[in-house]
Amino acid sequence: MSGNEVGEGSDVLLYLDARRNYLVRVRRGERFHTHRGFILLDDLLGKSFGEAVLSNLGHRFIILKPTVYDYVMKSVRSTQILYPKDIGLILVYSAVGPGSRVVEAGTGSGALTTALASFVRPRGRVYSYDIRPEFQRRAASNLERAGLLGFVDLKVGDVSQGIEEQDVDAVVLDLATPWAVVPRAREALKGGGILVSFSPTIEQVVKTVSALEEEGFVDIETVESFLRRVKVKAGETRPEALMVGHTGYITRGRKTEGGTRPSQSAQPTSS
Repeated sequence: MSGNEVGEGSDVLLYLDARRNYLVRVRRGERFHTHRGFILLDDLLGKSFGEAVLSNLGHRFIILKPTVYDYVMKSVRSTQILYPKDIGLILVYSAVGPGSRVVEAGTGSGALTTALASFVRPRGRVYSYDIRPEFQRRAASNLERAGLLGFVDLKVGDVSQGIEEQDVDAVVLDLATPWAVVPRAREALKGGGILVSFSPTIEQVVKTVSALEEEGFVDIETVESFLRRVKVKAGETRPEALMVGHTGYITRGRKTEGGTRPSQSAQPTSS
């Protein structure tokens, strides 16, 4: 069987339209029920991704291979997950790639963990901390479904008290008090390593930036991302009335050796 064919245990995205699509694991002898009738999962076996399957009521579903986006958005949630618009910026700002070693805290439902693991594989590693064991169990289930659990170490612990890993490439924070973790993150990062923090309020950002400055980080930047969909139809193309507005602020900084705020004498002076 080729990698583009559906087999026993495969995950598929059954696509009816943009609003109605379903992430399903294929099991012999099972049915998947929708408001447009049920689909016999046996009918999917041996089909290629991109083909169609009919429900018992004759409605046509397209069989698609799930992407990281699908796993993130359709993960079983015990906490609010980050939106892809924020996850994308975090991935770019943290500069993770194949072989990167990344510390993440907190894990939550594992949405960001899933994206990080997808980018660092096959040689990299994500070390994901959370103080809630039940969150780690939920994240493990979501990561296993995405086929990415093997690239993640899930750890129960408070990173404000210490990070076990050393010389990591990036530290990514989604915590209530990220500023309390900055000194520990600095100890864990390699020289030039990157810290990225997601915070919903500007008060959190102010404290985090202050902590980064105190610890000698440079290239500090905070951004906010907005995503607006566009309805595209001949004669009616326009932005959609509803959009995802504020979700949070993303702050980035890079570690310097020495760990102290640059002195005033070290700053460039005018001639």
